[in-house]
Parts: sequence; C-alpha cells; structure tokens
Amino acid sequence: MYHSNGNYEAFARPKKPADVEQKTVYLIGAGLASLSAAVFLIRDAQMKGEKIHILEELKLPGGSLDGIFDPLRGYIIRGGREMENHFECLWDMFRSVPSLEVEGASVLDEFYWLNKEDPNYSHMRAIMDRGKDAHTEGKFTLTDKAREEIVKLYLTAEEELNDKRITDVFSKDFFESNFWLYWRTMFAFEEWHSAMEMRRYIARFIHHVDGLPDLSALKFTKYNQYESLVMPLMKFLEGHGVQFHYNTQVVNVEIELVPGKKVARKIVYDEKNVRKEIGLTEDDLVFVTNGSITECTTYGDQHSPAVLNSSLGGSWTLWKNIAAQDTAFGKPDKFCGSIPETNFVSATITTLDDKIPPYIEKIAKRDPFAGKVVTGGIVSVKDSNWLLSFTLNRQPHFKSQPKKDLVVWVYGLFPDKPGNYIKKPMKDCTGIEITQEWLYHIGVPETEIRDMAVSSANSVPCMMPYVMSYFMPRSLGDRPKVVPDGSMNLAFIGNFAETERDTVFTTEYSVRTSMEAVYTLLNVDRGVPEVFASCFDLRELMKASASLMDGQKITDMKLPFLLKRLEKRFIEKSKGTIIYEMLKQYGLIE
Repeated sequence: MYHSNGNYEAFARPKKPADVEQKTVYLIGAGLASLSAAVFLIRDAQMKGEKIHILEELKLPGGSLDGIFDPLRGYIIRGGREMENHFECLWDMFRSVPSLEVEGASVLDEFYWLNKEDPNYSHMRAIMDRGKDAHTEGKFTLTDKAREEIVKLYLTAEEELNDKRITDVFSKDFFESNFWLYWRTMFAFEEWHSAMEMRRYIARFIHHVDGLPDLSALKFTKYNQYESLVMPLMKFLEGHGVQFHYNTQVVNVEIELVPGKKVARKIVYDEKNVRKEIGLTEDDLVFVTNGSITECTTYGDQHSPAVLNSSLGGSWTLWKNIAAQDTAFGKPDKFCGSIPETNFVSATITTLDDKIPPYIEKIAKRDPFAGKVVTGGIVSVKDSNWLLSFTLNRQPHFKSQPKKDLVVWVYGLFPDKPGNYIKKPMKDCTGIEITQEWLYHIGVPETEIRDMAVSSANSVPCMMPYVMSYFMPRSLGDRPKVVPDGSMNLAFIGNFAETERDTVFTTEYSVRTSMEAVYTLLNVDRGVPEVFASCFDLRELMKASASLMDGQKITDMKLPFLLKRLEKRFIEKSKGTIIYEMLKQYGLIE
C-alpha cells in the first residue's frame, strides 16, 4: 500500500489483484469502516460480494452512524457527523455509491449539489443570558502567549506528546479564549484529552481555522446519517451479494504467532447464545473494527434518565481478547479504562407544536421549516453549567418526520454538574428535565418552561459511556497499526486503528483505515489518497495565522525588543519576493 495525490491515480481503475478469487473476507462489525471496506473490496479488489461476510452483534448495520424512529420513545440521534471537502477517502468511496435521492447520481453528487445550493454557516455561534447573542464576534481572543502555545504544539513531534494531556501544553490564557470555546464544543474536546490528538486536529484542519467561528468549514447530509449514508451503502452492498450476519457477537480472533509472521486462524463467535467457530487459512482475511464509542449505549425517555451501563460490551471485550495475544494489537485499556472521563450525555428533542420554533428561529435567524440549513452547526451556551450545545440540521431530519415537527440534538460537555435551571447533573435528568434546561437557555419565560417541556416536546436522553474514548491520552503504539507488522491476513479498521496524520472521530478516518487495509492485504495497485496536506502549504499557514491574530498585524505583536528588530528586518528583506506579497495578501502586514 502506498499514498498518492492528484488526479492521475484518483481516476485510475486498478487491475484485478492476483488470486482474489481464492480469498474470503470476514468483516467484524457493520459500522462505516466495514461497510467501506466491502465497497473497496468489490470496486477495487474486484471481489465477488458473496465472498464477503459482515458479522454484526446488533440487529442492524451502521455502527455509530445512526438515526432511528423508536415507536416507544420517538426520534433518536446519538450524535451527528460533520464533514468537509477534503475527506479524500470518504468521497472516493461515495462517488461509486448510487444516491437514493437523485436518480442517476452518486451519493457524492447528491452531497455536492446540496451543499453548493445550500452552503453551511452559522448566524449565531454562541449564546448566553438566556438566548442572547454571546457577541463572540467571530474573534478568537488569543493572547500572544496562547498563540505561541498553539504554534509550539503544532511544531512538536508526536513522540514528544506520549500520554500528555491538553492541560500539559496549554496555559490559562488559552483556556479562557473564544478559540477554546469554539474548538471544544465543535469537536467535543475536554482539558484532560490527548495533546497528541489535539495536535493532529490543528494540523489536519488548519485550512479551516478561519471557518471555526461561523462553522462555514462544515458540510452536512440532507437527512440523518443513517438515511443519507448507511442506507445507500447497504443497497449497494446487498445488490452485490454481500452476506450480512446480524445478532452475531465475535468473542475472539485467535492468531498464530511465529517470528516475523502473524496469521489469524480462528474466529470465535456467539450466535443466538450458541458458541461457534470459523477456521481460517491465509486466504481468509479478517478485518476487525476494534472498540466502539457507542458500545453500551442506554436511553431514557420523557420521564426516565438514561442509566449508565458500565460493562465492556462486545467490541471492547473482543479487542481485549485480541490484544492479550500480542502487544502489536494495541492497548484497549488506555481508551476504555476510565468511564468517568469518557462518558457523554446527549438528547434528541422533537418539537410537537408551534410554541418552541419561534425561539429557535430567533437564534438561528432562519426559518427552521424552510428545508435548508437552520443553525448551521452547533450553538453553544457559553454560560451553561453543562456547557450545553444544540443543533438543528436541515429539516425534516428524518424522511418520516411530520412537517410540523423539528428534531433538535442537544449535548452537554459537563454532564456531572448541576444545571442552571434544573439543579441536577445532566446525566441524572429525564427527557423533560433536559428539555426544561434547554428551554431556559434559549429564552423561554420561566412560567412557560414546564408546560412546554411536557406538552410541546418529546425528549430522549442518551448515555454513552465510551463516546470520548477516541480522545483519551495515548502513546504511539497504543492503537494497533491498520495491518500489524508481519500480519498475513489480519487488519484493524476504524477509529482505534493507527494511520498517520489523520484525525479520529471522523467518518474519513473510518474509511481511510478500511481503504488502507484492503489495499494492503489484497495488494491493490492504486494509491490511497494522502491526508490533505494543508499543514505543509504556506498559503494555508499564513491564512490560519491571520485568523488566529484576529486581524492584528505581525508588527503589532508584543515581542521582546531583539525579536522585534529581527522581525522588522525580515519583513524589509522579504520585499520584492513572493513571501512579502503573501504576507500582504493574508493581512499579516500593511
């Protein structure tokens, strides 16, 4: 497997790999990583679909990409997916998957046209004082010290960040900035999360720094992620004969280890409470989605909170059993070993009449029933004790959703703290109580809050004990390589596998690891698109620098006298060069 860039290989069709007819593939888990791997096996490795088996412990596919109507609870979305134009592997895959919405178009075509016609941006990124504009004014409010810390982290080698937390690399100046408010609420970072992953995010999305304040960096699907992404994938794969095995929990993959060689020899699984085994040869390839952020999810309802389930669940147990066989298979305890630091509470609130929508429209500054972008991403409540954020994507968010209803997704970064209106931790709140807290923060008069929460909305709380496990502090080697050294028929895919430069908690990471796994084990002679190299592009670096400085010029920075002299001499020396022109173009000098 090798990486490529540009159009030459992007449009190439690889030759059929040798001996692919003798191969059988077992994909463990039916999330985006496995579904993507199946597409690449069919399209690029030219494998017959009936030779591909997907083993899933649940009764439906999609993994963390969900969106469902529960007849007993209502509409449910555990979270959403933010996308951007440089998800190279994701779009490479979806260009080959037919749209279910537009005849003759691919999912990529559909997504591209939608976001061209209805571009995403926010009119009000943050609120406070019960629904009023927080007046962050698109500014990052970073001090010179905080900007210096960002640059220092960006320039730090990953091995220097082993097991370090964000608090180890940033000071109070940084944490008091608007930049941190935008960043943490958009990506769900906490102070104790991985400095290594924080660095990757800064480098990976440096071309979108200027889009953080108004969320114009983001793009969204037309409907929820299950209907817009998973369903087209399923129709494509089922049409090619891919074999799906639901209610099938893989317990272990037994691996033969000899010097310089690793061979998966047996899959052990439970099907309808019966222990079964699949014997493997080197022609039987196994792709493991190790770990899951939505494992052990629980739900509440209007009158009940979502109760924490602290068990490991199938995906973590599987990874532990595999990892016990060799250190090359990672250290799952680094990610699933501290539920107090990885748990997360969200809620899906569905409005049921015309009482709540005017408050949404006042904040979004858009008609929420227009079928277009509503909030443009999350709106964060700056003075919320729960650090509450909420979003309304294009409505209807579900195809079956009544036209009079709106579906709102709400989450809190501090679910252990008492609320401002409901004096309880978010994790202990019923659907009605979470709705009450949200209504309080969007400006509903206190005398009307209780009645609206009971009669004008339906709320489904959701507790996910492992949802922040991606970001836990780690060292190099804690996540297994996509294809471990010496592996003949075993690969790891998804956000707990290790690939260079890309960032977890993204759809792109799931698809990229799958593409790398397929291309490596099947020896597909086509390059995997490299991670977009904006962090090596001087234009993007200057643009990001200008944004981080809130319009301040280099010459205005508070620097020691000697550095100030050196800076002025550099600017003078650069006159007549492209560097000087770029400094002017991006507003870094007058």
